[in-house]
Amino acid sequence: MDYFWQLFFSGLTQGAIYALIALGYTMVYGIILLINFAHGEIYMIGAFSALIVAGVLTIYGFHGFSILVIAALVAVFYSSAYGYTVEKIAYKPLRNSTRLAPLISAIGMSIFLQNYVQLSQTSDFLPFPSLIPADWNFMGPLGQYLEASDEIILVTTVVVMIILTLLIKYTRTGKAMRATEQDQTMARLVGVNVDRVISATFIIGSALAAIGGVLIASKVGQINFYMGFMAGIKAFTAAVLGGIGSIPGAVLGGLVLGWAESFATGYISSAYQDVFAFLILVLILILRPSGILGKARKQKV
Repeated sequence: MDYFWQLFFSGLTQGAIYALIALGYTMVYGIILLINFAHGEIYMIGAFSALIVAGVLTIYGFHGFSILVIAALVAVFYSSAYGYTVEKIAYKPLRNSTRLAPLISAIGMSIFLQNYVQLSQTSDFLPFPSLIPADWNFMGPLGQYLEASDEIILVTTVVVMIILTLLIKYTRTGKAMRATEQDQTMARLVGVNVDRVISATFIIGSALAAIGGVLIASKVGQINFYMGFMAGIKAFTAAVLGGIGSIPGAVLGGLVLGWAESFATGYISSAYQDVFAFLILVLILILRPSGILGKARKQKV
């Protein structure tokens, strides 16, 4: 039974990371009905910027968890700037073009960012310092199944979800996002700055991806320029699995995907981890094409 709970919490931790990244996909899709395939690279850039900041802070005498907090804040700012730039370069000029054009542009931006980091940094794996004290335990008896880094990931994810929910439901920006999602033309008529809302959506999604990048880098202990590709694909899968365009769906999809990978790895073989993740996606979409919590959306003419 202990082995089951170890796999359960391992999947929960991995699913929380997928959920953080998937929120960026689902928020952008909910607003402009397009997929930002450069989102995984924003996650990767967040990890690299945190590594650079952590190195500088270490030189100046900082140590431990304080480095992680400061590095994460800088990574959020830096990645948000990249997310804003991606929207302005890859999406805004093509907003009134065919649906295929911005999709190709986003894929091109993804490849560009990968090669940009590879050339400006390195193609090798880089060690990421473990900045979380190993003896931390926030969850009492459950701590026997979780490392300190896992607990930080889960606590951070819950806090971020609560903040995001409050932002969407109760702030002017959140109300503008919901209005833009329902009907951009009507939102403009009632005074909503749609361009600003779309930019804010990219910024928020990029900030969440950066948090995920920093947390998983600190847990795994290494990063490289290609780390965002598979993480982005998995997070996109989670968003589709839960119902793309649905924020609760992105969270649920991330958790289901994390558990699927964890149990498949533990009880069958680690070689089939990705196979079972995508197999569940196929089965869900056959039975419920809009995803677990998704709603069928009519294409507006």
